[in-house]
Amino acid sequence: MQAKVYVTLKNGVLDPQGKAIHHAAETIGYRGLTDVRQGKFFEIKLDETLDAETARIEIEKFAHDVLSNPVIEDYRVEIVG
Repeated sequence: MQAKVYVTLKNGVLDPQGKAIHHAAETIGYRGLTDVRQGKFFEIKLDETLDAETARIEIEKFAHDVLSNPVIEDYRVEIVG
């Protein structure tokens, strides 16, 4: 099994890195981009002995406690396999 965790800034939180990426894209000729928000993506291999529900509970806790800052970031967990 594998977990995929997507971490993004909450709506309303300023994203200076996203703004810099947006500006750079426009500078090199990309048109039609109205906004860019950056985030983090994690792929985590899980022990095969874990059942899907236990894996989800563990990864949700891990994402909340370690991978994200819940004050300014949201996260989404997918369990695959």
